[in-house]
Amino acid sequence: MSADHVRNTRAMSASPRCGARTRCGLACRAPAVRSKLRCRMHGGAEGSGAPWGNRNARKHGAFAQERIAGRRAIRELLGEAGKLLKELDSN
Repeated sequence: MSADHVRNTRAMSASPRCGARTRCGLACRAPAVRSKLRCRMHGGAEGSGAPWGNRNARKHGAFAQERIAGRRAIRELLGEAGKLLKELDSN
């Protein structure tokens, strides 16, 4: 670039800024996405954000009392089967 070139950055500096906070606690200085309050990195982009219906909070049931009791029963059966096999092998 030549030294006498003037950069036209008025539109960029006048655009609304992102309202998010960065990790160090300062405000994000990136321009907000058009008609949004956040920049493209903090949730202004299409398809960003958490899934609908809070699918992240679904329970899988692996630690439900019934499942724990079922695993205990299976473990006991396997232990008894192992003891029976040792008895049969020793005879």
